[in-house]
Amino acid sequence: MTDENKRTKELSGSLPYFFGVIISFLVAFYIRTLPKAGVFLSNGFVRFGGNDPWYHLRNVESILHNFPRMLWFDAYTTYPFGTKQVFAPLYDMFLAAIIWVLGAGNPSQDLIYKICAYYPSFLGALVLIPTYFAAKWIFDDRRIGLLAVFILAVQPGQFLSRAIIGFNDHHIAETLLSTVTAMFFIMALKMAGKSGISLERIKNKEFESLKPALPYLLLAGISLGAYALAWKGALFFAFILGVYITVQHIFDHMKGKKTEYLAISGMVIFAVAIFMIMFTPFLGGTKSMYIKGLFAGILAFPVLTGISLYMTDRKLPKFYYPIALIVLFGAGILLAKAFIPSVYGLMMSIFSYFMRTGGALTVAEASPFFSRGGLEQLYLQFAFGGYVVFLGLALLVYEISRRNGQEKNFLLIWTLMILWAMLQQNRFAYYFSVNVAILSAYFVIAVSDRAGLKSFTAGLKAKMESPSGFSTLGESLKTKSVVSVLLALFLSLLLIVPSYGLALEYAQGTGGPNGPWIEATLWMRSNTPDPGFDYYENYEIPADGELYPYPDTAYGVMSWWDYGHWIEVIGRRIPNANPFQQGIGGRRNSLEEENKPGASTFFTAQSEEEATAVLEAIHPDPDKAAARYIVSDVEMATGKFYAMAAWTLDTDRYYESTYTGNGYQALPAMRYYDSMEARLHLFDGTGLEHYRMVHETWPGQTAEVGYKQVFNYFYLTQVAADDPRGKLDEVDTGYVKIFEYVKGAKITGTASPNEKVTINTSIMTAQGRGFEYSQSTTADAEGGYEFTVPYSTEGPISGETQFDTAPIKPYLVSYGSTTKEVRVSEEAVLNGEEIKV
Repeated sequence: MTDENKRTKELSGSLPYFFGVIISFLVAFYIRTLPKAGVFLSNGFVRFGGNDPWYHLRNVESILHNFPRMLWFDAYTTYPFGTKQVFAPLYDMFLAAIIWVLGAGNPSQDLIYKICAYYPSFLGALVLIPTYFAAKWIFDDRRIGLLAVFILAVQPGQFLSRAIIGFNDHHIAETLLSTVTAMFFIMALKMAGKSGISLERIKNKEFESLKPALPYLLLAGISLGAYALAWKGALFFAFILGVYITVQHIFDHMKGKKTEYLAISGMVIFAVAIFMIMFTPFLGGTKSMYIKGLFAGILAFPVLTGISLYMTDRKLPKFYYPIALIVLFGAGILLAKAFIPSVYGLMMSIFSYFMRTGGALTVAEASPFFSRGGLEQLYLQFAFGGYVVFLGLALLVYEISRRNGQEKNFLLIWTLMILWAMLQQNRFAYYFSVNVAILSAYFVIAVSDRAGLKSFTAGLKAKMESPSGFSTLGESLKTKSVVSVLLALFLSLLLIVPSYGLALEYAQGTGGPNGPWIEATLWMRSNTPDPGFDYYENYEIPADGELYPYPDTAYGVMSWWDYGHWIEVIGRRIPNANPFQQGIGGRRNSLEEENKPGASTFFTAQSEEEATAVLEAIHPDPDKAAARYIVSDVEMATGKFYAMAAWTLDTDRYYESTYTGNGYQALPAMRYYDSMEARLHLFDGTGLEHYRMVHETWPGQTAEVGYKQVFNYFYLTQVAADDPRGKLDEVDTGYVKIFEYVKGAKITGTASPNEKVTINTSIMTAQGRGFEYSQSTTADAEGGYEFTVPYSTEGPISGETQFDTAPIKPYLVSYGSTTKEVRVSEEAVLNGEEIKV
């Protein structure tokens, strides 16, 4: 057979696999774009999913307005401090560059939204390509590669949801770049192991042995570097490579094989990654950690090889080698602890990196994998692949025990490390999906081959290529057992069909801000004062120890951290807290710590005075408060309240076990109803002196009514006589409510000495809902009384809050048989002016 015929034969043999991968890519992309109607809304609004995708949009828009400069510091979040860029830059820079090119340097807003929305779906489908080659190169079997992409294309769970249309986050880029790194690393191992790379040859400038592996080593290094520039936690994958190289050193030494190829491979890959990282200005606060970690690997790898060479030359017993490494590792930890605390801290952080405590456990993606449904989570995330993967893993261990193979060893270490990370934080399920697909495909093909599939397909291929070809095909089918084919088909369908059904369920929606939140943030954007500086400005990073010089017109918006990016990007206002877990306050490790001011301490504060003190404590200027507006939603007032308390590490007595007739249930207790969150959202701020509702959205069917019923039934009688909180209307009210923090107008007057004085008015919201605002006090010994009230009876004024929730009549001041009307201007409320009755 001529070379040309051989190439033609190889090409024709590869075409089915090529088309199989392409079809899988298209299927994966199709599934991920099914819920596009939930992204591109009929009113023209583009709704991105989740929280962080909105900040990626923020970064991309900023880059495009200042192309090609990255937003290294953002003054439009975490007021009054701002924040250095938290995300690694590559994801947003690359996406912005694509949009800039497609938009010929001046992309429209419509183009920006469309590309940002579809980008994660494209990346999610793209993961299939490195998965195919990784599986193919590990097992030298492209059937396993093809089946792996069939499985991965329809896999449900986080691998799908993190790449769904509109979920424009770097998570799916993590999976893509880590899999690309693994793919090139696998081929680099193959080439390096076969080519006889040695330190001696390199020293003698004999580079021929390096040539076969060098392209793959460089590509693996570039992929690892790109991965690090896309996610600041990518050092974990470098750690996986380091663990593998260490373990493979042990395997090779115990079998009398040379280990130099491992040291050289690791040094080249890590050196390339370090080179890329060093030229990046900022890396989410982790740049120095990356450089230290990767440089430690570059130093460690030749030490591993050097010890192996030394022991081999001295003909020492082979089991001395792993013992020596354990002793060396232990000594390194002790020496680092004694003399280099920063290095020791880095080493310890690797082992505790994914372990969260306290309020951090309430972050959905950071909670342990089995905390949200037990073993059922395996099926929800991976369908039957979640169970078959462990059969594949067991088979892989058996295969390694019989025939040590460096690529299979890497798959084993890779899988176990990702599995460990996933058990600590469920977010790593979207990484583990690749391992599930590869090992499940491996199990199916391996079991089917043992049943005769490989010999059957080989014989069938030979028959097809013979001159008699089709004429003897029927005979071949009669004589060869078709059991193996049916088994492979059955197992494949078992992995694919249920997974596809689950994937369609996952693709029903996109998440992100619901209707009330969209309405509330857009209302805020149009009806509150502009902060007074450009949203798209490329802000200067303040010098160390200095604050960003905000204009006097700037202010913060206090809400729970979940909503910070929506407030910033949709509302164009400056949140005090955000999904980077900045501005939360509270405690992290012990109740003995200071309860730092922030969102958690504000909303759990037990009085208006305590809450206001938190606002004032956040701002470094003692004459300023950190927030002008407070945004609450019904989730904060119900299910999310526990998370707010958890961040303070003080969760006692907010809920109590109460007998209800249907057994004991954990119901909200008086400490909850005394919290600032309950005072604002359930009681509408009645009785508060410096907080007024300025807007509410339409209601939803939520747990709000139940919380009100508990108060009315169990705690109404415990409220003090002068407390304005009375019986609650057992109805759902605004899903999102916006309050304004104001100085309040001071209403003063004279009644009889020690006489009870009340003030009240009726408030109407834009939803047509009315409620009563009231306060009461006792006149002093001379008959004087004073109220501070937050509502204006005369309507909004230009340049200030254009509120649509306001009194529908003057205040009524009552004492004895006397009732007086009092009108309050907006200027009096904003400036703290006195009004004498």
